[in-house]
Amino acid sequence: MSAQARAGTVFDELTVTADTDWTVERAERYLRSLPAGARRFAEMVVVEGDGYIDADQLRQVLGKLNGPTVVRSRAIPRGVREGWWPEGTRAPITAVYDPDNPSWHKNIAYQMDRDAVLPVFREAIVRMDTTQGTAERGARPSSADAWEDDAPSALASAPGWGAMDDVPLVRLDECEDQ
Repeated sequence: MSAQARAGTVFDELTVTADTDWTVERAERYLRSLPAGARRFAEMVVVEGDGYIDADQLRQVLGKLNGPTVVRSRAIPRGVREGWWPEGTRAPITAVYDPDNPSWHKNIAYQMDRDAVLPVFREAIVRMDTTQGTAERGARPSSADAWEDDAPSALASAPGWGAMDDVPLVRLDECEDQ
């Protein structure tokens, strides 16, 4: 059969590719989806490590890295399920293994792509800090705005009591009847 004869029965395949690059919005969503320890892990790689940080430095701050590592590994598939990013999106942080001991996979460091991923995550962290600060200031007045005079001390004695007075014994009336 000639190519012209087959042309009527053959359909051209439509290839749709999803953009799997990290965006600031995706990075922010990723970071917000992590619990505190895993988020601190990611922030340390971005801010303190400039895209590369020794595992020992992370261990000094976070202790064992098993928990944050597992949580981060589950965040990517969860994001795909939730529709936050497309399938095929790569984990932003990858482990660096000891090349001198390839049979034992102890991570010696963690890294992210300094050209494509690191600037995006830096911007996401800045946005999160800015957004969080604005939301908190809008939700309640700052302590400076809440008091016209000096703020009362949380450690001050109750009115009528001196600083060295004992706490009074409180007896309920119903206890006395028994």
